[in-house]
Amino acid sequence: MATASAATVAARLDRLPNSSSVRRLVTLISLGGCFEFYDIFFTAYVAPGLAKSGIFGGAGSMFFGLNGIAAFVSALFAGMFVGTLLFTPLSDRFGRRSIFTFALLWYSIATVVMAFQHTATGLLLWRFIASVGIGVEFVNSDAYVSELVPKDRRGAAFAYNQFVMFLAVPVVALLSYLLVPIHVGGFDGWRIVVLIGATGAVFIWWIRLGLPESPRWLAQHSRAEEADRIMSDLETRAAAETGKPLPPPQVIAGETAMVQGSWFEIWRPPYLNRTIILVIFNLFQTVGYYGFASWVPQFLISQGIDMTRSLLYTFIIAIANPIGPLLFLRLSDKFERKAQIAIAAICIAIFGLIFSQQSGAAGILICGILVTLANNWMSFSFHAYQTELYPTRIRAQAVGFVYSWSRFSTIFTAFIIAFALGRFGVSGVFVLIAACMAVVAVTIGGFGPRVTRLRLEEVNR
Repeated sequence: MATASAATVAARLDRLPNSSSVRRLVTLISLGGCFEFYDIFFTAYVAPGLAKSGIFGGAGSMFFGLNGIAAFVSALFAGMFVGTLLFTPLSDRFGRRSIFTFALLWYSIATVVMAFQHTATGLLLWRFIASVGIGVEFVNSDAYVSELVPKDRRGAAFAYNQFVMFLAVPVVALLSYLLVPIHVGGFDGWRIVVLIGATGAVFIWWIRLGLPESPRWLAQHSRAEEADRIMSDLETRAAAETGKPLPPPQVIAGETAMVQGSWFEIWRPPYLNRTIILVIFNLFQTVGYYGFASWVPQFLISQGIDMTRSLLYTFIIAIANPIGPLLFLRLSDKFERKAQIAIAAICIAIFGLIFSQQSGAAGILICGILVTLANNWMSFSFHAYQTELYPTRIRAQAVGFVYSWSRFSTIFTAFIIAFALGRFGVSGVFVLIAACMAVVAVTIGGFGPRVTRLRLEEVNR
């Protein structure tokens, strides 16, 4: 059984007012995530440069071959699948803070090596290795944020978290527009784009020094004194900032029970149904999200738009990425999270089908921005949602397992989209995306449990 102090850590966290001290912690976690978003999105933006340099062929080269852009996209998600499935349990064992640092360092070193590869095989290998670190980092950061933020602001925290991380997207899009078409001192421009992302290693220790361990994780591992010290600091800062005493913590029934978590727990009630729902959801949601984000330049090139203009259009569309979470931030905790995911999926389907019929610059940009905004809404909503459905003792490994299926499906989605693009054009691709978004809306909207404004411990009794 948990001690009283350990049991009240969650209650003490959830009674904290809106304060700059908690926002600062979320900001630091989010800055680390910027490098992961930079990495994922440069996949689409450097792809034309890889084809131009002769390392890869075009989007439709050999359905399951290693000489096409689809292989490069798949290497990213294959590595993320391995990292998410196999290594996220380390976060539950060693803590959010330690794994945050380790995963970012792994990614940075492997990405530097990848930037100097000259063969398709070498590039794919190091792309895979770097992406293992990204897979770990995503789930770890989600668990970190959900455990630090009070219950009535988790949705807003994830919206803000993704706003900060999505700032990397227009940056990498602009850099790609400027650098990918050119050579700098005989050095391919795409290599410079990749190396800029790897500079995340410079910030690792600075970010880490400002981050405490998750108090919920510490309490779960019987490190009550450390958890109490962190909580006391947060409470003191919050009280000083608001000028008011904090309300008493409210411990809910069953909160004091503490057991050692096990992966097998996700296959027992009440988590079994949640696991099945999230596996189905994740198998299909990335078809809409990365089916658009990772392929925008190729969609435009396939419609006869030259590489430079396609990268310019992509940059303009990418500017919408950090705007999306801000637009929906005030809505994020106003109504049920699962409904937000379902509505966003329907919007992706509708706007995507309209995008596929556009040929003029204005139509392409407007519809592309609308798809991006809907993708952003779905993204921060489900990142919050799936962390809320499991208890602290198994949060990272459970979310890692269900989230890994999104990475698994995207390995093959890349080849399927390349095939559909070659055979049926952009319209065929977006019919596929719309069908997958319909599955997402029905699965989460119809069968997902309620979570909004509930204590994590209440959702997971």
